[in-house]
Parts: sequence; structure tokens; C-alpha cells
Amino acid sequence: MKIALLGYGKMGQVIERIALERGHEIVLKKDEFNTYEGLETANVAIDFSVPTAAVANISNCFNNNVPVVSGTTGWLEHYDEMVTLCNEKKGGFISSSNFSLGVNIFFEVNEHLARIMSKFDSYKVEMEEIHHTQKLDAPSGTAISLAKGVIENSPYTNWTLDEAKPTEIHIEAKRIGTVPGTHTVTYNSGIDSIEIKHTAHNREGFALGAVIAAEWLAGKQGIFTMKDVLEF
Repeated sequence: MKIALLGYGKMGQVIERIALERGHEIVLKKDEFNTYEGLETANVAIDFSVPTAAVANISNCFNNNVPVVSGTTGWLEHYDEMVTLCNEKKGGFISSSNFSLGVNIFFEVNEHLARIMSKFDSYKVEMEEIHHTQKLDAPSGTAISLAKGVIENSPYTNWTLDEAKPTEIHIEAKRIGTVPGTHTVTYNSGIDSIEIKHTAHNREGFALGAVIAAEWLAGKQGIFTMKDVLEF
């Protein structure tokens, strides 16, 4: 399979290595210094760039009839525009805040726990996410996805980085050293606490999941999620 890498930072380089190990070919390594030349030859693109580049990267994929997997966060105010363009061009699209297989299992556990805990109003949910100091957005896209998973399965209506109202989920975002990503969801009461936690040890899980998603998406049309890829 021919893959275009849109974004060639640390994540892009790990994705490249894993893709090559799995027998794929890299036909484009796009960064801020080069063009999209070669994109049209790709079977699929993987976008791990920056928020300011994501929309242009994804748009160019659809305009060149290349399905795209995007793991860039911080640009989702334009998500509906990209969905519209994808449908117009009959493209293929997967956007996820986190492609790690473990994190996507964690998403499912989080939603199931939220449905259980929605019956017990003595517990208040809060979240913490920790990432490396080079991460540009806060809270992380993964933390937002976790919050949405709770909101969709409970009386909570919103999340906030500030002091939370009774119907809001407080997210504490920390930027420490080189931490790849740690996410904790805690339900606190005056009696006890219930906590679920995912800790990434390195970037390998994110990169492998993105390549697996790209393998699954190649040749498909439509808007998909990791639930489709993993058959949850």
C-alpha cells in the first residue's frame, strides 16, 4: 500500500517506521517546507500535523481522491466542513483524537462506566490528562473524547477547564516533560472513589493504530470512526 504522510514530526517518523515494517511504501512526507507532490499516487494518507495545517491537508486528500486518516487535534471547529467535502468528493475519512488500540478500548470502558454511574448522583466525575510540554492544545483531544463519552451517557452537559458547575466535568490539563499521554477518569464521593486510567508508555500505540486504520480505510468511501475499524 502507498501511504502519504502529512506531518513529519516525531509521530510521523514513528508511523513511517511501522508502515515500512508492515510492508507499505511512503510516497510523500509532507512538512512545512515541501509541497503535496506525490499525494495523488497514494492509496491512503495519514495526517499527524498541526491544527493550522490539518484542514488544508485533509482537503487536498479529498480533492486528489485519497482517503485520509487524521489524528491531528485542535481543528475540529472545521470538522463539519471536512465531512461535507468528503461526501461531495465521495472520499473516505477517519478522524480520531487517539488511534491507540488501548485508548479506544478505554473509550468503551469509559462509556460503560458512565452509564452505570449515571444512576448514582452522590458521585462527581472529574478528569486529568498529562502530556509532554510540546503538545499545543489543551485539554487533549483524547480528554475531550472521554468527556463526550460521559456526557452522552449521563446527565452531564459540558466539560470545562475552569471550576465546574454541577452539570459540568472538570478537566485538569498538565504539561510535564516528555509524557506521551496519561488520562484518568475519577468518580468521587464522600465515601470512596472509583478511577479508571490509561497510561501510554511511548508513541508506538498511537502510530500502530493509525496504520491499522489506514489499512482498513484504503479503498473505502464514507465517514468512519475507530469503532468501525475495531468492530466495537
